[in-house]
Amino acid sequence: MNKALKILFIDDDVIEAMKFNRVVSSLKLNHEVIEAKNGEEALQILNDKENLPDIILLDLNMPKLNGIDFLKILKSDDILNYVPTIVLTTSNNPNDLKACYKIGVAGYVKKPLKYEDYVLKIQNLISYWSMNELVEL
Repeated sequence: MNKALKILFIDDDVIEAMKFNRVVSSLKLNHEVIEAKNGEEALQILNDKENLPDIILLDLNMPKLNGIDFLKILKSDDILNYVPTIVLTTSNNPNDLKACYKIGVAGYVKKPLKYEDYVLKIQNLISYWSMNELVEL
């Protein structure tokens, strides 16, 4: 049985956030989405160690603190290191892919251009993580 997730969605693009929330609400599993517009804002949210998300969805290209720099900080923290982080990006750069897996991401998903393909990817991603056993932090 799939469970509702608390998802930290980190992306500076308002349209992407609206699109993601639309897909999540269509799943009707009452997932909670917390939004951050960049890595700095996300780290402020993650300071509350008593209220951590189940998973993090992270864009790479953001102002202030980009995705890769955010990942380095996240994965160096003894507690936050356990939160599965999935990169959700438009980047086709193989160096980004390698860097993210080297740092320790749980997945790397390219955002498709077609909305229908995006919906399918997000549904599959959330379905997968909502049936996974996650570390209780």
